[in-house]
Amino acid sequence: MAAIISDKFRIFNATQFLESLSEGANDTDAERTRMYFFVGRPQRWDAYLEIYNKNATAFVAGNEVYVGASYAGATFKGVIREVYENSLLLYAIGPTTTSAPAVGSTLKGYNGLADTGATAVTGVYRYSTEDVPPVPLDNQTEKFDIYDDIIAAKRITSDYARTVIRRYNWDAAAGLTFDMWKPDYSSTPGSGGQIGKTSATGATNIADAKYYVINSQYEVFKCLYNGDYNGQAIPAGTNEPKTTPSAGQGSYSNGIFREDPAAPGKYVWKYMYTIPTDDVLRFLSTDFMPIVAKGEASRLATEGLAVDGAIDVVLVENAGSNLPNGTHYAPILGDGTGGIVELVVSGGTIQSTSVVNRGSGYTYANVALENGATVAGAPYGLYSDSALTTAVNTVGSTAVGALEVIIPPQGGHGSNFEQELNGKRVMTNIRLTYAEGSGDFPVDNDFRRIGIIKDPYAFGTTTYATTPSLNGVYAVKVTGATADYQIDEVISQTTASGGKAYGTVVSWTLDSGSTTAGVLKYIQSPSLHTDNGVVRPFESNGANRISGANSLAEGNVSTGTNAVLNGATFVAGLASPEIHPNSGELIYVENRRLITRASDQIEDIKLVIEF
Repeated sequence: MAAIISDKFRIFNATQFLESLSEGANDTDAERTRMYFFVGRPQRWDAYLEIYNKNATAFVAGNEVYVGASYAGATFKGVIREVYENSLLLYAIGPTTTSAPAVGSTLKGYNGLADTGATAVTGVYRYSTEDVPPVPLDNQTEKFDIYDDIIAAKRITSDYARTVIRRYNWDAAAGLTFDMWKPDYSSTPGSGGQIGKTSATGATNIADAKYYVINSQYEVFKCLYNGDYNGQAIPAGTNEPKTTPSAGQGSYSNGIFREDPAAPGKYVWKYMYTIPTDDVLRFLSTDFMPIVAKGEASRLATEGLAVDGAIDVVLVENAGSNLPNGTHYAPILGDGTGGIVELVVSGGTIQSTSVVNRGSGYTYANVALENGATVAGAPYGLYSDSALTTAVNTVGSTAVGALEVIIPPQGGHGSNFEQELNGKRVMTNIRLTYAEGSGDFPVDNDFRRIGIIKDPYAFGTTTYATTPSLNGVYAVKVTGATADYQIDEVISQTTASGGKAYGTVVSWTLDSGSTTAGVLKYIQSPSLHTDNGVVRPFESNGANRISGANSLAEGNVSTGTNAVLNGATFVAGLASPEIHPNSGELIYVENRRLITRASDQIEDIKLVIEF
């Protein structure tokens, strides 16, 4: 069965994404979508290996593990970075980086000289390094893991999201060729039975064609005509399309820029919009440029000039022969009205065409290079005047030639920017300014994952989160710390029941003027922080101290603290995240190399989503 998912469907999805940010009567309305950009994964990327059925001998960080009859003949080996209850973090994977242990393999410990006696059975394995992050998985388990190490999230509003398109710069010196907008580019299917029509640059659909440009003044123009039927390169020194060209550098009128009004075969451009300064800063990148928001002034002006079915270009498909010499005028025939084209014929062949009356309402059209007068009361054939009132010029029986009328996009050029420019991508621009959100975004750690969550709940509720930023980590208010806790180290606390609570440090911020009291932020994950199969919460217990595995720091929980500190709301010295675990939907995830934060640093993150 022959079928396609059209670009219009992708454009529709991109448009719906943007519209959803402001739909509904208010911020809690179910019609509105609350999108949050998040950062996460403070801990380094290492190869993760699930293990079970361990024997009594422990694996030790710094030692190696391997799979095989002997270490020398191992099919898989790696160095242990961290040891957890049901997993190992490994690096220096061998014999090659693509080596992997099959699920159910026997894993053995090795200390550089001999086997240590530690064994286990292998489970899930995922290779990664700080330079090679793992590819995200699209499943529920991955979703839960991602939520476990979210650091913070920031609300995406309509001011910080735009439809974007590929960026094509004006560069006359480069001899570039631009495609003209045409409605019938198509590919040639491999099964045959159909011949496609490619653009001047070889594109087989309008989505891949290069038919618009951004100039040096951030004005965007669409190419209506590119020189001839097959398109031509722009010669060096060609006039740049502008709405305010200097004398002798082209003309601009009624939204149309003509490179040289007096000469045929020159580029003709349709002005679309000017990118405002704020959009330049937020959404213009090396590869992409924004379509301005609906309601923006230059867009409204262009939309106001759009005429459904108006004809701007008639191409010389075949210059022909034996046609009557002179300047002729012909009605544009079809289901529209009012269109008139001028033809200049010399030596019996068509030298140039220009539209003198655009008309309206055309969804198909043609020009008859034949004898005629009127058909059903309408003009037909070649006339001597643009009013089509004087005698019809005689076209001999041996005359041949053909013109192609270019039908505009539905609604006319400039009526629907997203459809005309193939706006199937959305860019969100998120600026993380220092420790914004009153400390929601820590500045003493790094992150390795970014993404977007749709409609998360506020922690402990089924109510949509709506605040500008959200803290994603747990925290404890510590007093009497014997040393500074280290970023990314494992912390622990003996619970009242005798179990152990574990976490990984995300941030340690001392109180002003103190060397022993501060806010300790941490994450907890079932893959790293279980005790006898359970992730245990830290407790508001002043007697059971919080210990750092590497720093050897120890501190007490400040059980009397009930306040908002560093973006976290403390009750009896403990604070929960502001995002309810696993609520909402992850609609975008990107694993990447680490991005380091600092107290005097601003991160400007441009994220492009293609639908």
